Amino acid sequence: MAWSEDDLRGPEGEDWRVPVAELQYRQKALSSALIEAGLSGALIQNPVDLYYFAGGRQNASLFIPADEDARPVQYVRRSLRRAKWEAGADDSPHDVTAFPRMKEFADVLGCSPALQHGAIPSSFASRFSSLLGDGGDCTQLVHSLREDKSTWEVEMMRCAADTQLEMFNAIAEKGGEGMTELEVVAIAESVSREAGFGGNVNLRRFPMQCDRGVIVSGRAGGVPSFFDAAVGGTGPYPGAGMGAGFSKIKANEPVLVDLLHGHRGYLVDMTRMFVAGSLSEKWSSALEDMLAVKDTVVDELSSGATCSEAWLKGSELSTELGHADHLMGMQPDQSRFLGHSIGLELDESPVVAAGFDKPMLTGNTMAIEPKVVHPKGSIGSEDTWVMTDAGMEPITADGAFPWLYQW
Repeated sequence: MAWSEDDLRGPEGEDWRVPVAELQYRQKALSSALIEAGLSGALIQNPVDLYYFAGGRQNASLFIPADEDARPVQYVRRSLRRAKWEAGADDSPHDVTAFPRMKEFADVLGCSPALQHGAIPSSFASRFSSLLGDGGDCTQLVHSLREDKSTWEVEMMRCAADTQLEMFNAIAEKGGEGMTELEVVAIAESVSREAGFGGNVNLRRFPMQCDRGVIVSGRAGGVPSFFDAAVGGTGPYPGAGMGAGFSKIKANEPVLVDLLHGHRGYLVDMTRMFVAGSLSEKWSSALEDMLAVKDTVVDELSSGATCSEAWLKGSELSTELGHADHLMGMQPDQSRFLGHSIGLELDESPVVAAGFDKPMLTGNTMAIEPKVVHPKGSIGSEDTWVMTDAGMEPITADGAFPWLYQW
């Protein structure tokens, strides 16, 4: 029997497609931005952005013209039938059709569209540029539009946070001394997968890789990795040299648990500390200091300070507390940020770092994660936040799960 669209549903038959109203709003917003930028149109080809604008990530190109009254068109190589259903079927805000012959594509479009030069491989972009002409680059336009999360998008992140809290509760219940980091990750992975996690953590910056289960115990918390983050971890082998590995949890050593979960593509990021026994005064004091830095960053952003100003205040406080050489890593591997925007991708903009001279606007979402790293371990906190009219509001657990859990 041939497959049916009913096969493409979430749990209990739920419709997990992006609402048509969301797609329509996003497409019109990009069309307006293209007009303002003086571009004739945009060809969306990055898989994450195809999901954002077209409702799915089939092998396709979505053309959005710089004309709010013109209907966008999605040209699909495969699967055409899935692309139509994912776009809303008969209610789709754009046309969905088969991809034409490449030599005919320029005539079909009738213009030289802007490409996502910063979000697709150069060889791929060059192929289309040679056929369609140089219509500019729409990468930053797309990234800027995606900074503003809709009410629906924030709700997706809140759903992700609910499952993420279950993941931490499962680790609290089943983890403990003698287990390897990978065994603890498996506890969380089971909860996440059963809830519908799709298996991908999307990043926009090369090399576009990370491990969503960064659990590091003791000395493993002081091991750096390729990834631009405070905590690296050993990973299981050199080709996956980040995150949880085979280190075992030992009594009275800090265990940092940094977990991602995604609901229908929308990610949330959270970190809590665990220990089998109790932490020394040194580690407990460092955790309290990082919570103070977290509060400072949140307060600065809530008051309308720019991300760079929040970075300055947070890093200055960390220095006053004696953590300058260990904030977000150790030399020569220190990271220079205290928070990163998050949504369909882990590393969205803006960032709480020098050079990001813009405030958080209503609808922006940010993971704030001050951490300190030492040779014998790492410690810190993280929650995902959304900017509201009243200031920064936590999406993830915040006080619903302790900053330090003792097994």
